[in-house]
Amino acid sequence: MNAKKVLVVDDSAFMRKLISEFLSDHPQLEVIAFGRNGRDGVKKALELKPDVITLDVEMPEMDGLEALKAIMEKQPCPVVMLSSLTKEGTETTLKAIELGAVDFIAKPSGTISLDLHKIKDILIEKVLGASKANISMKPAILKKTAVISPPAESEYTETNAVYPQIRSKKMNKLVLIATSTGGPRALQHVVTKLPASLPAPVVIVQHMPPGFTKSLSDRLDSLSEIRVKEGEDGEILQNGTVYIAPGGKHLRLKKTGTSTVIALDELPPEGGHRPAANATFHSAAAIHDLEKTAVIMTGMGSDGAEGLITLKETGTVKAIAEAKETCVVYGMPKAAIATHLVDDVVPVDEIASAIVKHVYNKR
Repeated sequence: MNAKKVLVVDDSAFMRKLISEFLSDHPQLEVIAFGRNGRDGVKKALELKPDVITLDVEMPEMDGLEALKAIMEKQPCPVVMLSSLTKEGTETTLKAIELGAVDFIAKPSGTISLDLHKIKDILIEKVLGASKANISMKPAILKKTAVISPPAESEYTETNAVYPQIRSKKMNKLVLIATSTGGPRALQHVVTKLPASLPAPVVIVQHMPPGFTKSLSDRLDSLSEIRVKEGEDGEILQNGTVYIAPGGKHLRLKKTGTSTVIALDELPPEGGHRPAANATFHSAAAIHDLEKTAVIMTGMGSDGAEGLITLKETGTVKAIAEAKETCVVYGMPKAAIATHLVDDVVPVDEIASAIVKHVYNKR
């Protein structure tokens, strides 16, 4: 089996050496060259046509974002960004994903991370995953998009909806979304199309480290009519609101009186993930008085499939999976479809319509 060719772009010689050593330890990866800065990285990418590029965000001469733009325009290639955990770093990383980066890795302690060994396994996993990624999907829309209108016969049409009333109205439906690699870009195609008057809360589990989910929720909120926020411990779910599980914490749902409440915890990862979609789905399955719509989108692995089985066994659930052709990585949807419990398989641009259809339909 031919090893995947990797180009490592970082302005630190120490980081280039460390990243190269880690990746070269895996028999399926071969580091073929280095880029000392963004400009050098673009030049090497065009010359060598690697299978994957690791690209530092903060570099002199040409930073990671500018280099990424040039690479995706001239020689599209799966790119994994290496980012800092600062607020600016998280926002820049999300911009990079919008521009076409497949995935990102947060350096554990800044630009020069002496403790990079802590994320060696993650680095290898993400570079291997990126080497198999579908990069043909168009970059996410960068401005507000057309929102899907509720059905004409609905009591929640945009013309008569009073949003505070929607949020306070009795909650009897719930939307659950699970996604991983490629998720931030895919979510932008979905969440921005949901109406503010959606008579259900939406709970999203996106595999991300702490810090990044706050930037993601703020970004989606700025582009969407529906309210988007990071979920908080003890928060009561409201209709017409999207809640994103905070990075590094499981988000579970529980019933408190007549309300459905978020409970965050730092119990061990499930299937290697925290937050894990299975944790959220299993907890939602225990709440029997809600009709649920479960959505599984692009991502490596199989998170969400087990939880979907439990949801279907315990309540009224419609399941939607993202179609292979628009997935950056067709792992999680493939595992969900393999359960034979998925009702709709649709490309990412049709997921919001499928959600609206199921939420407004009387079952």
